[in-house]
Amino acid sequence: MGIIDVDSSAPVDSTTPAPDRLVAGQPRQQAWNAFSDPEGRFHVGRWASSVGAWRVRYTERELCHLLTGVVRLTDDAGEQRTYRAGDTFMIDKGYSGTWEVLEACSKVYAIYE
Repeated sequence: MGIIDVDSSAPVDSTTPAPDRLVAGQPRQQAWNAFSDPEGRFHVGRWASSVGAWRVRYTERELCHLLTGVVRLTDDAGEQRTYRAGDTFMIDKGYSGTWEVLEACSKVYAIYE
């Protein structure tokens, strides 16, 4: 395959958080998955969301590079981290807490399950 462009030319998947996970707002999410390996364990693409907050429970590892916007992650113990456009961070499997979009955002992701 060689080189894969990670852009918005892949088919878009539009979603909203499950009602039982929604904390605030009515966030609309879009994902453009550019690559998934044959085993379905590694994924790379772009993701975007409008303002809102929802509960998350990670069973995977995710590297995120925020392209636009502001997000705040709050773990179950109450520790908060805020990320802005240009920031890169990783969420490890086992993380549980709240993902909050403070300003509409987009990111590049690499997920390993």
